[in-house]
Amino acid sequence: MDKSWSNHGKDTDAKEQQLEEFRVNNVGKKMTTNQGVNVSNDEDSLKSGVRGPTLMEDFHFREKMTHFDHERIPERVVHARGYAAHGEFVLYESMKEYTRAGFLQKAGSKTPVFLRFSNVVGSSGSMDTARDVRGFAVKFYTEEGNYDLVGNNIPIFFIQDAMKFPDLIHAAKPEPNNEMPQAATAHDTFWDFVANNQESAAMVMWLMSDRAIPKNYRMMEGFGVHTFRFINDKGKSRFVKFHWKPVLGVHSLVWDEAQIIAGKDTDFQRRDLWESIEMGNFPEYELGVQILEQEEEFKFDFDILDATKLWPEEIVPVKIIGKLTLNRNVDNVFAETEQVAFHPGNVVPGIDFTNDPLLQGRLFSYIDTQLLRLGGPNFAEIPINRPICPIHNNQRNGFSRQTINVGRVSYHKNSLANNTPSTSTEAKGGFVHYEEKVEGRITRARSKSFDDHFSQARLFWNSMSPPEKQHIINAFSFEVGKVNSQSVRQQVVDMFVHVDKEMATIIAHNVGVNKPTGEQSTVTASSPALSQANTIKLPQTLKVGVLIGNGFDATEVNNVLKTLTKYGVRYSIIGERIGAIESKEGVQLMANETYLTTDSVLFDALYVVGVSADNQAKFNQDILININQAFRHYKPIGVARTGMQFLNESNAKIGPGIVVQTGNADFGEKFVEAIATQRFWNRDIY
Repeated sequence: MDKSWSNHGKDTDAKEQQLEEFRVNNVGKKMTTNQGVNVSNDEDSLKSGVRGPTLMEDFHFREKMTHFDHERIPERVVHARGYAAHGEFVLYESMKEYTRAGFLQKAGSKTPVFLRFSNVVGSSGSMDTARDVRGFAVKFYTEEGNYDLVGNNIPIFFIQDAMKFPDLIHAAKPEPNNEMPQAATAHDTFWDFVANNQESAAMVMWLMSDRAIPKNYRMMEGFGVHTFRFINDKGKSRFVKFHWKPVLGVHSLVWDEAQIIAGKDTDFQRRDLWESIEMGNFPEYELGVQILEQEEEFKFDFDILDATKLWPEEIVPVKIIGKLTLNRNVDNVFAETEQVAFHPGNVVPGIDFTNDPLLQGRLFSYIDTQLLRLGGPNFAEIPINRPICPIHNNQRNGFSRQTINVGRVSYHKNSLANNTPSTSTEAKGGFVHYEEKVEGRITRARSKSFDDHFSQARLFWNSMSPPEKQHIINAFSFEVGKVNSQSVRQQVVDMFVHVDKEMATIIAHNVGVNKPTGEQSTVTASSPALSQANTIKLPQTLKVGVLIGNGFDATEVNNVLKTLTKYGVRYSIIGERIGAIESKEGVQLMANETYLTTDSVLFDALYVVGVSADNQAKFNQDILININQAFRHYKPIGVARTGMQFLNESNAKIGPGIVVQTGNADFGEKFVEAIATQRFWNRDIY
């Protein structure tokens, strides 16, 4: 017998024995803590009243979350793949009426910021364009201390209580038996979690939408997710949610395009951010706030403290109060992007927390994670984390201590150093938590006001345009179609029938399970702000791939390139090889890309010029591949007179988004108009 085969058999037998031991030791057994105490509830953290704050005495939550926070070193457990930049925030108008936060007091005031974008699920070495939630974390270096607004590009989240966060991430991460798939939720454990934790319904609708594959960071919305408090200098509290609105509008990739980009340029989104800043095309985001009076807390048919719910903008308008501009790239990715430590508990006077149980858990989890990832309690001394205001306290020593403290006093209160450092009163800038009255029995339960899981999922569906709805159906069909368990596939469609029966029925057909029999939500409302069909459309900073060879018409091409530049549209000359390309008049253009080094998916539009090359057959084929792909991805295509032969040989049809030079005196202007539109969903691509 072959020796290697014999060993393989023994390994298989040993593995089967281990699996059997696991079944015997675990299947059907009751859950316990690591100390052996039986667990009565693994869904909800311990609170003072069902809508009250989470209690630190919850040993089960702390054990579970601490273990989760320390699972991986040194890479972040979540949001591992990230990219960042420096910038500044300028306040449009004083918010003194609402908050005493110093950086929000004077119109025109500037605050330095550091913003880290990230993907949630994938490792640091995964691709940028995966279908995933994106982090949108902003550190404000204010004169009162650092304020961290740690959010995402989606305004809600999968779960309502932080107790379930480890479970969510365990389910979404690669499955532990084979460490696959990377940076993807298209597998059994994630969808098993979704089907059995139906509070995730609304978030999953967002995840299956175009919002989960943003075109780039510059065209991605950001949200604070949770409900926070604004507190003014009179002690009056109001509820607030934070929004970041990209000046260029909210735009996305199409799924096929995102998958191809993952192979063509793993760093597509981070490269776009870096190059844009280097070129002076600074990304801009306006900060908006939704504000509710204290007495409006119970005004709505959803709980404002439920992180799986948004406040529809048509009901609670977004007030735009300032603008963030990213104007400087990092000098060292590790020292800045990787060592930056965000924490939603980093607030300044005038901004405070609510009893949102997901937020309450994050207040513990984030700092606990940094202790492991950054080697101890002194991570605030790392340059990227240092406040710009002076630091004075009695904290000493520990791993990687940078400060050299002098003197012998390191305690409060003291007489040997005249009781310094001393505390500050609220009037002198001291942080004082909002004095909220809290009553209730200590309980491990969830408020009944958190029970509705499908109304806002239905609201999101109702708000989508027909192409967006089709994309959601396609995404479900792909993701759930990758699930091996027929039972899980059936559970998923049985769950999402409550969002939309027709949608769930189509998905069921596509993934090979029975037609769902439940009834959809009766919600008829929609929110136009949720649809990208209603976003801003501008040509600035978009990028055109110019497909060109020798013998082009110099006057025609030069006029088009001038028009693109006039409107802030970038372009890249793509030739048979890098170097000079010569027009029929002897004018030269320099090709900086070839058909081997780039691809239509890396551009927002194509300008087809064509003509001749040394290897004409391959040249023709390369141009046709790019035209066909751009057409299939609904992108605008401009065609020079010399490019018509290529268009005629391609799969592209004259129609929406196809702008031809022939007989078109204002070709450049019309091409720019098409570029600004970005996608032509009414195009027949089949």
